[in-house]
Amino acid sequence: MKAALQNHHARMQRVLDHIDRHLDEDLDLDALSSIAAYSKYHFHRQFTATFGLSVHRYVQLARMKRASFRLAYRDAESVTDIAMDAGYDAPDAFARAFRQRFGQSPSSFRKSPDWEPWFAAFGPLDNARSKLMQKNFTADDVTIRDVPTMPVAILEHRGDPATLGATIQRFIAWRKAAGLHPRTHPTFNVWRSERRPASPADYSVDLCVGTDLSIEANGEQIKAGEIPGGRCAVLRVTGNTHNLEPAALYLYRDWLPASGEEARDFPIYCQRLSFFPEVPAHEAVADLFLPLK
Repeated sequence: MKAALQNHHARMQRVLDHIDRHLDEDLDLDALSSIAAYSKYHFHRQFTATFGLSVHRYVQLARMKRASFRLAYRDAESVTDIAMDAGYDAPDAFARAFRQRFGQSPSSFRKSPDWEPWFAAFGPLDNARSKLMQKNFTADDVTIRDVPTMPVAILEHRGDPATLGATIQRFIAWRKAAGLHPRTHPTFNVWRSERRPASPADYSVDLCVGTDLSIEANGEQIKAGEIPGGRCAVLRVTGNTHNLEPAALYLYRDWLPASGEEARDFPIYCQRLSFFPEVPAHEAVADLFLPLK
């Protein structure tokens, strides 16, 4: 019974990976059911039963999520190009669908995104993905590394996680202006609080870029700092990197007590090695670092 369920999950995971990789193409039921190796007459019912939303809705949401990221974070791309890549024949049809879902036009979202309806809209998509992405980590997944001290420029986010998207937008705009491209200057997040503190106002994370250049704030609240060097337990996460909580829990709750190691007095942090939408969501990679004594 367990083997049959694992086989079903593996087949459905193949479908999600295929959708993520081919969002620009025609994703019809025939093609997707053959990737799952299920009859097309049953496939869409099985997909809905597994994920809680239909294949059509899942594809729509995945395309819209990528489109919204591109609007918010890539100002060089035209709304028309983004609409076409999201599967719409005309920008006005895309604009209607976008406004219906997020309460803003694409151009208004680009200028000043309202992130709360955005988070709510993608709840079903994130829930669907996380159903098959409960990765079980083992001690073999963890390596201990001596990490050099990393000088960084920091933009602090303090307050409700629902407003984090706006801070990320400012961080990306500042990086672009400062010429600190992710391919040449590494990206880090340092968590100063729980992912969901009792009061959302207590949420706290530092957005960091590795650089030893003198900091040109350009009107932003950027400060210079460092991520201290030393021994770290490192756990690599591939796919679903928007939620690193399960990996952090594994390091703290399972790996650390069993290892005999002691945590150092610096928060857990991650380095983001590849990002959605530059790569499909399931190919995004992040390394999680737990500083050790």
